[in-house]
Parts: sequence; C-alpha cells; structure tokens
Amino acid sequence: NSSRKEGPAKALLHKATSSQIKNNAFEVKINRKKFDVLGRKSKHDVGLPGVSRSKAINKRKDTLLKEFRLKNKANKFVDRRFGEYDTKMAPEDKILQRFALERQRTQAKKDIYNLNEEEELTHYGQSLAEIEKLTDMVDSDSDSDEKGLLSAELTASNFGGGGGLLRKKRPGENDEDESQKHKSRQELIEELILKSKQEKRERQSQKEEAQELTEKLDQEWKSIQNLLVHKTPKAERMEEPEKPKLDDYDVMVRELGFEMKAQPSEKLKTPEELAKEERERLQKLEADRLKRMLGDVEENATQKQSHLSADDLNDGFILDNDDRKTLSYKDGKWNSDGGEEEGQEGEEGTGGEEEEDDEDGEDDGSGVDDEDDEEEEDEGEGGHSDLDSDQASGAEDEEEEENDEGEEEAAKAKPALSEEERKAMQEAAKAELPYTFAAPESFSDLKALLDGHSAEKQRLIVERIQKCNHPSLAAGNKAKLEKLFGFLLEYVGELAMRTPPELATVNIFIPQVYALCQLFPAAAHKVMQSLLGDSAHSMEESIEVKGRAAFPGLDMMIYLKIVALLFPTSDFRHPVTTPAFVYISQALTKCPVTSLESLSAGLVLCSLAVEFVSLSQRFVPELINFLLGLLHMAVPADTLVPPFKQQGKASKLLLLSDAEASNSWSRKAIPLTSVHRVTASTDLEKDHYRLSVLHTCLDLVKRCTLLYRQLPSYVQIFQPVRTLLAKHLPVQSYPSSLQELHREILEAIPETPSKHAPLVFEKKKPIPLKLLEPKIVLDYGKKRGNTKEERERERLKHKYKKEFKGALRELRKDTRFLAQAKLSDIMSRDAERKRKVKELYGSLATQEGEWKALRMKKRK
Repeated sequence: NSSRKEGPAKALLHKATSSQIKNNAFEVKINRKKFDVLGRKSKHDVGLPGVSRSKAINKRKDTLLKEFRLKNKANKFVDRRFGEYDTKMAPEDKILQRFALERQRTQAKKDIYNLNEEEELTHYGQSLAEIEKLTDMVDSDSDSDEKGLLSAELTASNFGGGGGLLRKKRPGENDEDESQKHKSRQELIEELILKSKQEKRERQSQKEEAQELTEKLDQEWKSIQNLLVHKTPKAERMEEPEKPKLDDYDVMVRELGFEMKAQPSEKLKTPEELAKEERERLQKLEADRLKRMLGDVEENATQKQSHLSADDLNDGFILDNDDRKTLSYKDGKWNSDGGEEEGQEGEEGTGGEEEEDDEDGEDDGSGVDDEDDEEEEDEGEGGHSDLDSDQASGAEDEEEEENDEGEEEAAKAKPALSEEERKAMQEAAKAELPYTFAAPESFSDLKALLDGHSAEKQRLIVERIQKCNHPSLAAGNKAKLEKLFGFLLEYVGELAMRTPPELATVNIFIPQVYALCQLFPAAAHKVMQSLLGDSAHSMEESIEVKGRAAFPGLDMMIYLKIVALLFPTSDFRHPVTTPAFVYISQALTKCPVTSLESLSAGLVLCSLAVEFVSLSQRFVPELINFLLGLLHMAVPADTLVPPFKQQGKASKLLLLSDAEASNSWSRKAIPLTSVHRVTASTDLEKDHYRLSVLHTCLDLVKRCTLLYRQLPSYVQIFQPVRTLLAKHLPVQSYPSSLQELHREILEAIPETPSKHAPLVFEKKKPIPLKLLEPKIVLDYGKKRGNTKEERERERLKHKYKKEFKGALRELRKDTRFLAQAKLSDIMSRDAERKRKVKELYGSLATQEGEWKALRMKKRK
C-alpha cells in the first residue's frame, strides 16, 4: 500500500513546473538594487539558488565526475579499420578498399622469398653464375712469399682438395694416374716432401740472383751517373723562357717551412720535487766524501777514453782540457785516432799517449771537487757506447786484437795510488764541509756547528740544513726549521754584540732568515714579537727603577732592520711592524742622550723610523722632536726639548771645540759600530764626528720635509725647526755641504705660517615647529578615462577582473565537489566493509551456536 501511495506523490513532484518553484518563498532570492537607473532592464532581479545549484551539480556529475572516474585509465577500444570514422565514404567503397589492402598485405609476405629468375645476382661485381662454373686456374707459385707452403695442385691431388671424380683431367694425366696406382702412401708422401723442398730451393736461388743483379745494377748506375749530367750552353739558356719570380707570399711560405718548430719544454717541477732532488744530491756527495775520507777508492779503475760520434755537433762548450778521441771512418775501418797525426799509428805511440793521459787523470783527480768527480764517473760509464756497439756488430778480428792489446797496456801503465796520495786525499776530504746536516735542537748545537768557519761556509751550512730538512721530506721537519729561525736570529744578535761586531756575517745570513720567514710566517711573527716584547719590558723596568733607560743595543737595531726587510711596514696595523714602530717611538722618547754613542744610536733609530714610514707617510712626532733636540745641542743657548737636558755636559755635545775643524772635514758615513764605541780620541776627530752627526741629522730633516709635505699642518710642525735653523744655528762655521743642506731645508719650509680661521660651531638655520594645518586636496575622486581607448581599456580590465573572480569561484566549487565525491566513495566503501564484517560475524555466531548445540546433544 505504501508503494502505491508513493507513486502518485513522486509523479506529482516531477510534474512541478518552474512557476510552482518560483512561488515558493524559500526557493526564491530577490536581488535588491542600490538605486534605479532609468532605461536599464535588469535580468537578475530574482534568482533561484536551489535550481542553479542542482543544475551545476548535475553538470559536474556529467563532466567532472566522469573525468575523475576515468583518471589514469586507458582501457579503450579503438576501431582501426579503414574508413570506419569517415562519414563521406559509402559502405561499398569501404569494403573494396579493405579487401585491396588485405590482398596487398598477404602478397607482400609471400614475395619475401620469391626470387625473380630474370634478374642476375652478383657478388663483388661478378656474376654468381660465372663464379659457380669454377673456371679459375690454381697457380701454386703465384705468391713467392709463401715459403715452404704446398701448392694448390699438390694439395688437390693428394689431400682430397677437389681431386676426386669431379675434377677435370688434363691431357697426359692418365699415365701418371696409372703409375701412381702402383705406389704406396709412404712413397707418395716422400715424393711430395722432395718436391716441396726442391721448389723452396729454387725460390731461394731466384731471390739471391735477383738481389745480386740489383746490387750490380746500382754500382753500375753510380759509375755512369756523373756522365749523365749535361749542362746546356748559355746561348741556349737565354732562349729558354725565364721562370716567373715568386711572390712575397710564396717566399714567406717557404721561409716558414724552414723555421724552427717549437720544442716541448721539460715539465716544471714542484718545490717538493726540487727539495727531494737537492737532498738526494747532497746525500750522494756526502757518501762520496766519506768514501774518500776513509781511503775507499777503486785502484784498478781506469779512465776510459770517451769517443765522439761522427755526427757530434761538439756544442758542449767545455773549456777544460779534453783528451777524448774523435770517432771517424777511414779506408773502410773505424779510425779512433782522430785529431792525431797519421804517422802515429804504432803500438809505442799509442802506449805513450795512454800513459800521458793517465798521468793527467791522476793530477786532475787529486784536487777536483766532488761534483766534477760525479760527472767524470757518468762519462766513464757511458763513454764508449757508440764505439762498443759498432765494434761488436761489424769490426774485423785484427782490429779487435789491437784494441785488446792497447787496453792491457793502459791497465799496466796505470799505477796504483801511493800511500802519500791516499793520505793527502783523506785529509782533503776531512777538510771539506759535510753535505748533510741534522737540524739543531738548541742554540748551542747551532753555535757549535757554525763556530770556527768563515762567513761563507756558515751560510753554506745553514743552507744545507734547510735543504736536508725541507718540510716536504718528513713530518717533523717543519717544527725543526721553525726552531732554526729563532736560533738564527739569536745567533745574529750574538754576532752583533761581539767586539768588533761581525756585520759582514750578519749580512750573509739575511737571505737565509728571509727564506725561513717565507716558509713559516706564523712562527716568524711569534719569534719577532717575543724579541720585541722582551726588550720593551726590560726598558720599562729600567725606567721604573732608575728613572731612565739606555738606548737599545746594536742587536736590537739589527732586529728592527730585519723587521723592515721581512714584513710590510706600510700596513695600518701589523702583528710585528706595529710593535716595532711603538718600540722605536718609546726609545726616542724615554732614552736620554748622554754621549756620542747615544747620539749614534738615536740617529740609527731615526733612520729606521723614516724607513718604516716612507711608504705610508705616517706622521711620527717623536722623530721630529728628537731631530729638533739634536739641533738644539749644536746651539750655544740653553734651549732644549725633552728628553734632552738643559744643563750639564750632555747639553752641548754637538758644539764644536775648534771652528777650524770644518776646513779639514770630509763627509763620511757613521759606522754602526759607533753605537758601542766611538773611536775618536782627539778633539779634532771628535769635531769631525760631530759634523758627520749634524750632516746626518740635517739630511733626515730634509727627508722628513719631503715626506710630510702633503700634511695640512706641515708648516706648524716644521716651524720650530725653521726658527732654530734660521736664527740660532751657527751655520757660518760649518762646511759648505752642511750650509747647502741648511739652505735647502729653509727653502722647503715656508717662512710665514698659513693663517687658519678659528674653529667655531657651524651655524645652522633653526628648525621650525610642525604646522597643524589641514591638508587640502583639490583633485580627489577616481579618475575616469577621457578618451574612447581609455574607457575601452577600463571596461576590459573590469571584465577581466570579473571573469577572473568567476573562474576562481568555479574552481573552488569544482574542488569542493570532488572532495565530496571522494568522501562519499570512502563512506560507501567503509559502509560496505562494515556490512561484510557484520555478515561474517553473524555467520560465525551461527556456526558457533550450532557447534555448541551439537556438543550439548553429545553430552546428553
């Protein structure tokens, strides 16, 4: 009954028209207008959201949902029959075309192996029909190079190579066949071997005859070749057409053809390879020296005469005596007496020459260096290579016997080393420097190695220590050479403090110190910083205890000079040069000048300061103040600047005791040894020394004026110096060179200082307060396009934005629809799974109930 009642209701719902839906207030949405526009007809005054939503869902089910269901699926049936999708063709035409295509396909398969008999088949351009006739004749002697091979005819007749019934018989073969029938197999094989040997001998004899005839023809051709040269007379030559001259391009091409080609150069070796080779060379030289020192010399070793090749260019450029014989070819024999007269071919002459050569070798070997010994050994090992190979290959017996006799006589004539010569050689080897040295572990070890040797030998020892202990040769060599740098600096300081100072030896050690600094810059920084720090600390302690400190010694001044050589002095801040610069400034400020030695030390420090700032042009007030104080010491008035004292003997150190001393003074450089002790003893020598100090001081002042010329305060800095030089310094009693320096300095410094305005605060305009007035904008509102193009552009932009928003809206709806479809699929799968699980549980419960009932029955 219920189904009967639902049927008319559903039919009634399906017959509901759009007018009934529109009359339902819940299905209608009224779009209210903001304002009415006259003449505009509105299309969307009333909307039906439910209807439009259902239409969109149905549309998505027909399109989007089907695409989603068929995603990643390719199980389609495509009909590939001819003309199936062509609506213009009639069915009869389609059938005919399909039948024709099917016949063509089957015919093509059958024709694969259907050879056309009318066509002629070829192989490498020859017809297969002619090749199958086998008309080629076999020639056993066609190839003369096949030595010892059997001919085709013999093979065919005796080994079954076509020699059966199918082979055509030649005329005259019947008798042979009949005779061979009576021979056994062993006889046939022997006869075959004899024939093959006979053919081989014949071929060999023919080849020898052809070679003899060729050589004879070559000799006859050489004899008549000169007769064939025919020169035409000049008259006939003039008639011949002249050859065209070559262009510049052709000449250049021919010249380029004869130019030297670039030769490949040797591979550049790395520093590690070079260090390894150098160490191996020194070890070899040391081993040779030890052998000579122990007297271990091979007495039977004879100097082998090294011969020159016939094509030797003799471009060795060895200027020493070279008694080697030149290799030449004479009368069909090797002539090893090149350079000698033709008459000296007897055995006595050769023996005398060998004795003289041996004596020369003995004299030269006693005082030759180890490197030359190595070269001689190398030459001795490979000197006779060319001659020995030639003699072994093609020399005559008589010449070999003569050479053997000459060698025996040379060995007898070579005397053994006497005991005196051996001892002299041992003493010479002991006196030589060893070639390998172990790195010193302490300063005392280095001092023990270097003491007792000349400056050049000391440099050689340090150089060999570096080469034998290069960092690339072993793991611990780096630490050893880093220690060596500190030991070398300490040794240099000790050399400087000796009496007299060994400055020449110090100068020789500077390249070695520089090389170690380049290898290990970090270790060099630490060593120099420790030296400067210790000296500065001792100076501060002396100032705290005594109130004054002495100028640094010559060792510290050499260290400061080494700093200027090893490290950059123009850097704004450097871990070594900055402390050294501070140390110099502190010494110029805190150390008083009390003697001529302190004057020399102060000038050395001033020279170092000028060298330090020569590139950076950094202003050093201590330098200018010290030079000004030195000039004050040459003025009779008591006007000095600190650290110079205004009273006492030290205040007049540079005053001349005799004005006539300037007449006999000549310019001399102040030696560095004057830092320790000034050698001037008489008043005249002291005056000469004072003039030299004044000359150096004025020269430093001149260099400072050139150095600081670009400073804004240049005039103010050097104004006191100008005042002192112009008004107080007694220049008239000085030599002409000092007066010239005095005049140049005064010209470099302006007389009147430049006037600068006093420093005041910069005047600025007062900042007014912010005005709280309203901001009036006359042009407001949205600007519309004035022209037709602008209005059209704005309309298209508005339309684009509208369509873009609509597309986004549709994409969101599509995404939402797909999400709902996926969720419904998941829900349906889960419901189906739950239903099946429920059925399983139900069936299992039924089985268990039946089993229990059966078990109860059995118990009863």
